[in-house]
Amino acid sequence: MPGSWEEYLITRKKQIDRRQKIVTIVSMFSFFGSTVFAVIPAIQQASQPKPAIASPSPESVLQQQARGYDLILQREPENQLALEKLSLVRLQLKDAKGAMELLEKLVKLHPERQDYKVVLEQIKKQEGNGDRH
Repeated sequence: MPGSWEEYLITRKKQIDRRQKIVTIVSMFSFFGSTVFAVIPAIQQASQPKPAIASPSPESVLQQQARGYDLILQREPENQLALEKLSLVRLQLKDAKGAMELLEKLVKLHPERQDYKVVLEQIKKQEGNGDRH
């Protein structure tokens, strides 16, 4: 009897060891498989070129700013900041006549501001020189 009990224990230990090896191997394949399935989409996404985001042209940005200032001036026709900024935007859009009208209004509203007068005179001179050519 003692020999058969020892044989049983040895056989049982071998079965347990075999099962542990199988579970370990299956666990390792599962771990590495799940890692691969997580990494592959990340690599594919990184390798695909990103779509270019269309940036608005500087002119369209200026036109949007001009519309914003126009809206402010509809509510507050004598808003000094809106008049000043809109005149600058119109100059950048090469609308000298529109800028002159705004600057003339600023000069009437704020006659103490010499900078408005100076800029208005410069624009008038440039427009006068441009008309002669």
